[in-house]
Amino acid sequence: MTTTLQDCRALDARDPLRPLRDLFTLPEGVIYLDGNSLGPLPRAAPERVAKAVREEWGQGLIRSWNTAGWYELPRRLGDRIGALVGAGAGETVATDSTSINLFKVLSAALSITAADAPSRRVIVSERSNFPTDLYIAEGLCRERGLELRLVDAEELPAAVDERTAVLMLTHVNYRTGAMHDMAAVTRAAHAAGALVVWDLAHSAGAVEVDLRGADADFAIGCGYKYLNGGPGAPAFAWVHPRHADRFWQPLSGWWSHAAPFAFTHDYQPAAGIARYLCGTQPILSMTALECGLDTLHAADRFGGMQALRRKSLALTDLFIALVEERCAGHGLGLATPREHARRGSQVCLTRDTGAYAIVQALIARGVIGDFRAGRPDILRFGFTPLYVGFEDTWHAVEHLRQVLAEEEWQRPEFNQQHAVT
Repeated sequence: MTTTLQDCRALDARDPLRPLRDLFTLPEGVIYLDGNSLGPLPRAAPERVAKAVREEWGQGLIRSWNTAGWYELPRRLGDRIGALVGAGAGETVATDSTSINLFKVLSAALSITAADAPSRRVIVSERSNFPTDLYIAEGLCRERGLELRLVDAEELPAAVDERTAVLMLTHVNYRTGAMHDMAAVTRAAHAAGALVVWDLAHSAGAVEVDLRGADADFAIGCGYKYLNGGPGAPAFAWVHPRHADRFWQPLSGWWSHAAPFAFTHDYQPAAGIARYLCGTQPILSMTALECGLDTLHAADRFGGMQALRRKSLALTDLFIALVEERCAGHGLGLATPREHARRGSQVCLTRDTGAYAIVQALIARGVIGDFRAGRPDILRFGFTPLYVGFEDTWHAVEHLRQVLAEEEWQRPEFNQQHAVT
């Protein structure tokens, strides 16, 4: 049965999450399907950051570390993120970047394994994992004389064996949107004697995550994608309490000291997750991130992550169905799993030629997705249920149909490569 524009408008009218769209400043005439790369601007963020500049920095000066609560921000925001990913109170900290946090937790995981099972000297990861994760792991392997073993997703169960120290995976694959079964993968890795590090960059705020329920060991994630914290927003790190106090993380800066303002000459690590801090925090970025988290927690009164996940699946189901119905015969393939349990909050299409130019033609029309190079090339569309609607989805596919049917993507200006794709 064909889904019409009128059907999509009716779905929007019945959508309980629709009022949450008003929490964002979205450009007129733009359908934004790239929140999986950079979330849009929360409407409250400019004034909140301006207040931090004007009042807390401008008037409070250094006193604001105490009077404005700056000092507590990493752990306070960490708890708000933790509530979105199934972490307990006091287990998550907002700090640094995803790459830096991965270096911290992967180093800690390797130290634990080296102490408990020194014969385990292999990090296993997915060949299509996000490159920065592989680069960080490669650097640690070179430093410690370990092996990094990369395999395809279907080879993971057999690859984790008696030599594996750590299994390092991204929960939702950045290229395809395929999602691992966190609980099952973690259980199998533990049965083989390995620890697991999860990257939640494309999960936190997008899909339901239960770190404690899955008995995960370590996790890190991004603050500027689905958490809407702004470009370069602080990331986060989570450590299961059974591991938190076992080893120093390698970037033992003064913020992770048990008593940073004692100014002792020797390092004494703080207890628990606080030892995964490092240096002085970027307060202005933290205030913007808090506005982003406000947009996620505004969904709590509608059912929280469960409600967001239901709408995400409905939007991605609709997009897939409309593309296959309205864009048939134009060489598009589907890289994203159809099964709900295996799909994140994005849809990734493939095309043998012209994928980059098609995305650029769509952007020129106001439909913003992105392109990921590879074999095959990917047209990637993120569906954030906080602000994307069903009518948006219908119009996005209609623009895609027109770009393909009219061969608009072949125009020279859409084939000029930009620095950021």
